Order: sequence, then structure tokens, then C-alpha cells
Amino acid sequence: MTLSFDEDKQNRQLSDLHHKEEEDLVQILSGKYGLEYVNLTAIPVSADALRLIDEPVAREGLVAAFAIVDKKIKVAARNPQDPKVIAVIEDLKTKGFTPELFITSTQSLEKAWKIYGDLSFSYESKAGSLEISSEEIGNIANKVSNLPAIIAILEQTMAAKKSYRVSRILETAVAGAIAIDASDIHFEPEENYIRLRYRLDGVLQEAIHFDLETYALLLSRIKIISGMKLNIKKDSQDGRFSIKMASGDIEVRVSILPGAYNESVVMRILNPKSIDVPLDKLGINPKLLDILVKEMARPDGMILTTGPTGSGKTTTLYAFLKKIKSPDVKIITIEDPIEYHLEGIVQTQVNDKGYNFVEGLRAAVRQDPDIIMIGEIRDGETATIAVNSALTGHLVFSTLHTNDAAGTFPRLIDLGVNSKVITSSVRVAMAQRLARKLCSFCRKEIKLEGDSQQEIETVINGIEDKNLIPGDRSKIWEPVGCEKCNKTGYKGRIGIYEAILTDEKIENAVEMNPSEREIWLAAKGQGILTMKQDGVLKILQGITSLEELERVISLQD
Repeated sequence: MTLSFDEDKQNRQLSDLHHKEEEDLVQILSGKYGLEYVNLTAIPVSADALRLIDEPVAREGLVAAFAIVDKKIKVAARNPQDPKVIAVIEDLKTKGFTPELFITSTQSLEKAWKIYGDLSFSYESKAGSLEISSEEIGNIANKVSNLPAIIAILEQTMAAKKSYRVSRILETAVAGAIAIDASDIHFEPEENYIRLRYRLDGVLQEAIHFDLETYALLLSRIKIISGMKLNIKKDSQDGRFSIKMASGDIEVRVSILPGAYNESVVMRILNPKSIDVPLDKLGINPKLLDILVKEMARPDGMILTTGPTGSGKTTTLYAFLKKIKSPDVKIITIEDPIEYHLEGIVQTQVNDKGYNFVEGLRAAVRQDPDIIMIGEIRDGETATIAVNSALTGHLVFSTLHTNDAAGTFPRLIDLGVNSKVITSSVRVAMAQRLARKLCSFCRKEIKLEGDSQQEIETVINGIEDKNLIPGDRSKIWEPVGCEKCNKTGYKGRIGIYEAILTDEKIENAVEMNPSEREIWLAAKGQGILTMKQDGVLKILQGITSLEELERVISLQD
């Protein structure tokens, strides 16, 4: 009989024996130190907890964080009395965490440390802050230049059945939105699945469907980093977090709404790049642009821009500020939130602790400003103080929610502002919408004829300043769709504008508590384009399409 010697088998047996001896020893030591023993090879390790201790620090101190609930974090160590472990615990406390210390074996720690290699590229550095390295964002941006590429990466991430994939999903969804300039991310629950959609150039585009189990984990993750309460499921909640990148912070505003099947989530991406547009690139007609520049050169008065949510009002306000700011004027803003940081301007942000638009405006006028920008006039008190500020030597920029420029005056009256002082303060009332621009790579020229021609000619005939009407009105362009524009036919957006100046006719009309129609009648003769007329001119210039203009405004009287 021949005996064979299996060295590999013997080494495995010795290794198992050593591991068992170490586990037995650690369990004995747990009683000595008065700490609970934990075997990390038998339980899942939380990637969110692990990331709170840098890998070099963890390996050097023989320590690992393995579970976290709110601010309570569980930490396992080989030697709880090691000064390096004590330093780690103190560091976690200074960051606002409540650590609970456990004793464990080296084998357990090795198992936990392996997860470092799989960790996602972001981490929560503090409540409401998701830090993503610019290098990784750059990598994703190179991969997801269009929506199909985002979908492919999201599907691949969804298929990875690992504990850390929830963070990966969130990061990929957000990074993808930034890469393709999406303004919003929508998570919409149905009975048996969750729909993920992006808003691109103002229009929702469907990305993927995924399972309810993943969404439950993802929803908790979103709530935690947005500063929301996990146990509230039947009430709406609002929160926010920041994405810290080398190029600057990107703020994400999060809204959660209870629905029939689950809570729906909308994440608005406030990317400074998207609102960093010069005044002359917004799409304002040259005639109106000249008027605005002259009015901004005055030392007092108010310029208001109006429109629904998402119509580009904030971008217009920032363009005003960039145009007018100089070393010899003081500008103070009251915003919700600060979306773009401008050097040389005092920018303040409202909060839920008493600093609202009213208090901010009261405080701002005591700071001796030349120019005040108010993010939005929401109530009568703010409106009254803003109007009075415009009457007392300040140039004021702000926004209102109205359908058109004429609606500005009745709206201010409804808010309780004295009609006699409205026209003394408001110099220009603007309204705007955002229309998608035709993709320059694939747009198709077509002959203008039939009902479309009649519709456009009707609008053109109403333009008072005939110098603005183009000579060639025989053709327009329509969308096609290509890889450059995500098959939509459109790429980017441009403003459609109208404005009413305050003159004697407007002043007389406002004193009579007028309707919007009466304001428009009083504005006849000013020669400024309406939104319909401005939009039609942009159609004839090949900037947008008739179909797109009719989506954002009505061409009917």
C-alpha cells in the first residue's frame, strides 16, 4: 500500500486550525475587554460604514467599520486598546457619529477590507454632502455622452447583486444626469416596477425599469444623504445634498411624494454650468436687449422676469448680475438656493430658521447695496419691501410666477402693493419660456406651406416693428434625430421672451386695477415682440421648430 502526501490539503487544514484557534482566542479576549465578539465572515459588511474609515488607516490600526444606522456606527478591532484604534474612534465622534466597539479576528478584518476594492467612488463626508471625485465623474462622462450609454451602465449596475450596488446606482444616475446636462431625475413607482426618467431640455426621457427591492434600498439612501426622515412614508418631504467636484459644488434638491404604490422621488440637478450663460446668449431679441441694458444702467427701479417653474428665470437674473457687476457697485442677493457663485457679489441663502425673503430683504437694505436681487417674490410683504426699495435708490431684480408680461401688474396688485407706486418702481416686466433648439447636425429644411404658413403669417403680421420681419419666409426646419441629440432632434434650449415697459399708458391702466388684456392694449405701440412673435422669428431662423414652439406656448389668440 502506497501512501501519498497532499501538501496543499495539509496547509489548508493547518490554516483552518489557526483560524479556529484565533477565533476561540478572540472570543476569550472579548470577556476580558468587556466587548462583544463579532465574526465578520458570517455577516454582511456595510459599504457605507466601511467607507467612513480610510483603507490605509483601517489596515494600519487593524480596524473596520461594518454597520451603520443613522449616526450609530459599529466598529470591529483586533486590539481595542491600540492607540490607533482609539484615534479612529475619536475621529468618528468628532464627525458626529456614535461608535460602538466590537472585538474581532484578523480573518474577519481581511474579509471586510476586501470590500474596499469594490467601493463606489463617492462618500458621504457629512450630512447632506455626497463627494464624487472629478476623475471618476470624468470617466463616467466619457462613457455616457448620450442616454443609451447611461442606460447600459445602469443596467449593468443593477445586475450586480452586491450590497454596495445601491450607492453605485445612485452615483451613476446622478453622474449620468450631469454628463448629459439633464435637469431632473425622476424615480416613479408602478405596481410591479420602478421607472427612471431624465428630463432633457425640458422633456422627460425614459431610461430604465428596475425592481421594487432595489428601490427600497435606494430610497433609504436618498433620504439619508438628503437629510430626510426614514420613517416618514405617508407625507411629502424635501431635502438637498451637494456633489463636491473639483470644478465646484453641484446642489441637488430632492422632493419625495407619497404615491399609490410607493414614494416617488424627483431630484433637481442645479449645475452652475447650465446657468452660466452671458446675457447676449440667452436668445433675447437685440431690440429688447438694448432696452434692458439701458434700464440696468439706471440707479433705481425694478426689472421683473416672470414665467412658470423651469422657464429659465434664474438664469436670466444671473445674466443680469454678471452684466452689471463692477468694483464700484455693491450687489446683494437673497436666493433659494444659491445656484451659482459670483465673485464680487454678496450672496445669501434663505433657510427654515427665520432667514426668509422678507427678513433677507430687510437686512439687505441696511447693508447699503446699490443693487438687490431677490430670487422670487412670493408674498405681499416681500413685494411691498421690494417695490419700496426700488423707489429709494436701489436697482432691484426679481421674479414672479405669472403667465405673461402683462400679468405682472395685476399680480402685484393682488399681492397688496399700492397700484400708484407699482409703475413708479417697475421699469420692465418680462416673461419668458424655454424652447428646445433644433440639433444643428440633423435638422431638416422643409418648405413652409399650408396651415403652418398661414399660422406663422398671422403672427408675423402682428409685429409692430416691421424691421424685425425677415424677407425670406419660404422655409422652416424640423427635427430628425441622431446620436448627437439622443435621437430627439433637439440639443440645448433657448429663451423665448416678451416685455412691457412702464410708460404713461401703462401707468394710467394700472391705476384702474386692470386685467391682463387691458395691459396688453395699453402696451400697443411699444414695438416690443410678444413671446409668440419672438418664437416665430426663431422658427424662421432655424433655431427651433413650429412643433416645439406650440409645445411651450399657444399660437392662438
